[in-house]
Amino acid sequence: MGFKRVLIANRGEIALRILRTLRDMGIEAAIIHGREDRLSLPVRFADVAYANNHSNPLDTYLDIESVIKAAKEMGCDAVHPGYGFLAENATFVRRLAEEGITFIGPSSDVITLLGDKIEARAAMEAAGLPTAKGSSEPISDASVASTLAEEIGYPVIIKAAAGGGGIGMQIVEQSNEFEGALKLCQSRARSAFGDERVFVEKYIQGAQHVEFQVLGDGTKAIHFGERFCSIQRRHQKLVEEGPWLTDEKRAEIGELVCRGAESVGYKGLATFEFLRDANGDFYFLEVNPRVQVEHTVTELITGHNLVELGIRVAQGEQLPLSQDDIVWRGHAIQCRLNAEDPRKFIPSPGRLWECHFPSGYGVRVDTHAHPGYEMPGCFDSLLAKLLVWGRDRDDAIKRMRTALDETIITGVEHLIPLHRRIMDEEDFLNRDVTIQYIDMHQDLLG
Repeated sequence: MGFKRVLIANRGEIALRILRTLRDMGIEAAIIHGREDRLSLPVRFADVAYANNHSNPLDTYLDIESVIKAAKEMGCDAVHPGYGFLAENATFVRRLAEEGITFIGPSSDVITLLGDKIEARAAMEAAGLPTAKGSSEPISDASVASTLAEEIGYPVIIKAAAGGGGIGMQIVEQSNEFEGALKLCQSRARSAFGDERVFVEKYIQGAQHVEFQVLGDGTKAIHFGERFCSIQRRHQKLVEEGPWLTDEKRAEIGELVCRGAESVGYKGLATFEFLRDANGDFYFLEVNPRVQVEHTVTELITGHNLVELGIRVAQGEQLPLSQDDIVWRGHAIQCRLNAEDPRKFIPSPGRLWECHFPSGYGVRVDTHAHPGYEMPGCFDSLLAKLLVWGRDRDDAIKRMRTALDETIITGVEHLIPLHRRIMDEEDFLNRDVTIQYIDMHQDLLG
């Protein structure tokens, strides 16, 4: 039985992205909003909108009971969380189930498992995925951590078990640094996540960030290949592209991530993230149990609507595709056009006086921005996602240069100057990119 009306519990470009797919599928789109988003494009285009106003704007999208109340009052039979906000909140998923409303994503048990980095690491290791050497249990004693580090070799990294976004992480180069680093990580983890558990693993130097897109129906899983996401600032991605690996390596890692998804009964879209060392070896990092900002890259090179596929399996359909149906064609690049100072990455809220995005063959723009739009300072700074497709990587880079040159945004600062310089930078052109790329190329910041 298909959904009749779905609540989009999100805002901005991803809300508009989900809304369009719901329209394509003949499903009514409902949306919640606060005062800041009352005139936004997703709200104006939705079939029905609900003013979920709170004194704290974030609570519009984070207050579980008010979101559920909105879903019930609008007669929604499912909720799509998008990314961020409640997308990885197991309590929210359980409450929806209690109210008889479908969550478009994995079960609360799976979200709980994957949200615990120690448990997720153990589960994926059991499924055969490669992991960096490290602790299989929480560590709270500096001497125990130091002994483990001596065994696996320095440098090591301390990570929060409930962590994300780089919070609660600390690199340790030698044993006398452990006590202070451990206390610092525990304190940050407790403040950010209400959970001070941390673990230790080998720090992968000179690593690249490679992730795999997966779709599961609760029993079987298929993969849509990889995305290369090493150009980051503060552990948040700026440029994503794909494909990146050889056909043989893609098939090898793809088989492993499908096995990992199937081992936990995964249902919906998932992204398996890895670090890849200088030798080309892969180490499991985490699973993001939701649609990713950069799912668009995969859509361009495979031709499949991932948001639609996620909704279809949530409706109870079995996988509508087999692995043999997934074919990769050409190369795609995505630049995140954040409203930020391109030198210090400080958010730049304000009104857009001019706002023109490029179009043409091989160009895609996912955005909620328009002339006159008031970019709020209380939410994420993502203004638009600029994507290009080309026959190969060189072709895609040339098209991205043109697309960036044709983009006009005035009223707020943005990252277009940075992206334009990256597209000309020698190491980027030569694929010599690690997760330290921005730190090692400070001249790009202007």
